[in-house]
Amino acid sequence: MDRGTSRGDDEVGGVPRVPVQRGGGPGMMPLAVVVIDVDGLVTHWSSGARRLFGRSREEAVGCRAVDLMPVSGALGGADWEGGERGPGLDASRGGAAPCPTAGRARMADGQDDAPVEVLWWAYPLVGPGPERLLVLAADASGPAEAERAAVGGERERFSPGFALHTEFPGADRLAGRLPDILPNMGPARAGRIVAQILELGYPVLEISRHERVPVTPDWGMPRYRERQARQEAARRAAAAGAGGGGRGAREGLHAPGVPYATEAPYASEAPYAAEDLDLEYAAVRERLEFLNEVSGRIGSSLDLARTIREVTSAAVPRFADFAGTHLRAQVLAGEGFPDGPPDVTTIWHRVWVEHNDEPGRWDDTVPVGESIAFPEHTPFFQCMVTGEPVLIPYIDDALGDRISGEFEKRDLRPLINGRSLLIVPLKARDVVLGFMVLMRRAGRERFHDMDRTTGAELAARAGLVLDNSRMYTYQENVAETLQDSMLPQVTPRMAGCDTATRYLPGTRLGRVGGDWFDCVKLSGSRTALVVGDVMGHGLNAAAMMGQLRTAVQTMAALDLPPAQLLRSLDDLAQRLGEHYLATCLYAVYDPIRSELLISNAGHIPPVLVRAQDGRSELLDLPTGAPIGVGGVPFETARIRVAPGDRLVLCTDGLVEVRGQDIGAGLAALCESAAHPAASMDEACDTIIRALNTRGGRKDDVALLMARLNGIPAADVAQWRLALEPSEVGRARRLVRERLLGWGLPEAVETAELLVSEVVTNAIRHAHTHHVVLRLVRTDALLWEVFDDDHELPTLLSAGRDDETGRGLRVVGALAREWGSSRSADGKTVWFEQSLPRPGRAVCAGANIA
Repeated sequence: MDRGTSRGDDEVGGVPRVPVQRGGGPGMMPLAVVVIDVDGLVTHWSSGARRLFGRSREEAVGCRAVDLMPVSGALGGADWEGGERGPGLDASRGGAAPCPTAGRARMADGQDDAPVEVLWWAYPLVGPGPERLLVLAADASGPAEAERAAVGGERERFSPGFALHTEFPGADRLAGRLPDILPNMGPARAGRIVAQILELGYPVLEISRHERVPVTPDWGMPRYRERQARQEAARRAAAAGAGGGGRGAREGLHAPGVPYATEAPYASEAPYAAEDLDLEYAAVRERLEFLNEVSGRIGSSLDLARTIREVTSAAVPRFADFAGTHLRAQVLAGEGFPDGPPDVTTIWHRVWVEHNDEPGRWDDTVPVGESIAFPEHTPFFQCMVTGEPVLIPYIDDALGDRISGEFEKRDLRPLINGRSLLIVPLKARDVVLGFMVLMRRAGRERFHDMDRTTGAELAARAGLVLDNSRMYTYQENVAETLQDSMLPQVTPRMAGCDTATRYLPGTRLGRVGGDWFDCVKLSGSRTALVVGDVMGHGLNAAAMMGQLRTAVQTMAALDLPPAQLLRSLDDLAQRLGEHYLATCLYAVYDPIRSELLISNAGHIPPVLVRAQDGRSELLDLPTGAPIGVGGVPFETARIRVAPGDRLVLCTDGLVEVRGQDIGAGLAALCESAAHPAASMDEACDTIIRALNTRGGRKDDVALLMARLNGIPAADVAQWRLALEPSEVGRARRLVRERLLGWGLPEAVETAELLVSEVVTNAIRHAHTHHVVLRLVRTDALLWEVFDDDHELPTLLSAGRDDETGRGLRVVGALAREWGSSRSADGKTVWFEQSLPRPGRAVCAGANIA
């Protein structure tokens, strides 16, 4: 049965003539392999196609194949000089039964415009995938020159054609090499394509009407490999003679405690023939191209997980049939450079596995993500402790049983027996970071010395990329840890105020910046809202931000007015250094008075969203100079607010884009802040989505939103107490009456005891004025006692016979939280009492030692 062009099956004397291969030279050629989809676009483009047609894989994939190759007979479209037409891609779309086509075409060389002849074979494909046409192509000059030398200078014209692969010697070997020429794809797709090639006809070169040769993909140097196999056999025979038997000597190489043998250089090498040198050069060139392509792929990202996948996948199927990469736990966790060499206690993580076996075959035995310590008497352990590649050309049953026996809970024999094994270390700065296990299955050429060198070079390049990824991951983890430690954990609910925050790291300089926000609880149920931005980026800015934020918290606890706080912060920045510059916005919200006190130090103004009509506005504040300038006064603005109003504070990274007016960003902030939202978190997300999508943002962003709920007057009680000891009893009566009026009888006993202790101290230490007791009901009971003494109370160590010194210990034991702060007029001592659940009494004496 004819397939494509003439097969030359003439008969001689009535007997069919068997095709004869006239030597190995004409049929051995580098092949360009291209896969095309139903739309005529390239989906796979091999390195041979790059060499033949002069286009890289990136340039070719996704482009129209007819524009890239002079094989119009297969593709349809433009006619090329010398091209033969056929059904090609059109036939694969339906209609007539698909059949392969072949032809010869010319194309101009890009360097000197000399025509280059191209041989091509095109196979229409069917199946579920996108592939619809496979094209094999080769430069016709190579086989033509080889044939001319073979026939004594007479050049014959080759014709590409098809034949049954079983008509040639070594049919299984021919069929087995086909998957190696296909571009990198899964075993199912590759197997489907190979099956269709064999069914439609093996590619051949028809030399005459009676003779043709099969096309042998030139992936390496077959003659060198045959010579190598012969020399290996001779070497083993010599070793057997010297050691008293090949089997015993071979088994002795893998005895426990003895290093696994690697394939050593040959002791005696026959002189190279000219053809051997040419083939060796071709093999070395092919391997260098493989390493070059792999280097380009694995260096595309600094993401550690992605780099591991790229390194592992690059080896399959071109170099190996199985590849598994293991990394030390410290490397994968981003904990810095590993200390010391690995040993039997070192934990390794199997990060990625790639193979072209049937799906799921390796999943149960060597699952991705597993953590494992490798036994000592295994080739894996030898590789990781010596830092040198380990090569085992063939794992026989005895050796496979011995290796598998070192593992207690897994049977590796079905996976490793009969295979060729190469283990290469992934090193950086002479420290083993991991290793890669490579295997070839039976039927494929075993690993040898050149493969060992290639694998070691692949591992060396991969180790460098992995170390860069590791360093980047480690530095990023350090930066994020530093940034997270400096940003506060803001309580979402304060007295009369709900808050929500967002922080977005910048896209430059390690994701570390100087933007910060904070919420500080103040006396009198007030809350300080802070947002700031240190000028600059990186670790210096982050460290400066941490110092300024700590200073703001300290001075806020002293209850300094906003303008005075910024003044003190400015003085501190000048003492710390001349490079300390920052903008800062400090606001104090009083939920009882429903007002904001705000001071600004060169920061962008906040946005206030009115609850009454949903209108948003930029607050007109005195700008002030940035912190660190020095000698510039700060002013405080007083703004009336209503319950439900929202205050939005942010840094300029959210609204400022290079090349655009910041006014546009502020207008967008006002618009997005006024958008209705079901919650505070949703309102923050709305602002981020609206402004963070604007191109060009590289700075970090801090966003703080506060809903100013206020505290109703009915939830506030305040009493003035004279500086008389009898007022303590009056305070207890007032507390009892108010709590019973609010329906909180369970809180009375504890409240009376705590108020008695704090009021007694205030009356005892006050000087000239009265004492004020205030009670605020929110989600807890907040008690505050004001007096004119500036000395803050301290915890004392009371002895068994002391009559005083236990009051604050009682407060600390029974209160949810307590504290004290100074003010211009004196001090405030406060404590919070949790609201008990109805029906559950609280014992006043509980938890007191």
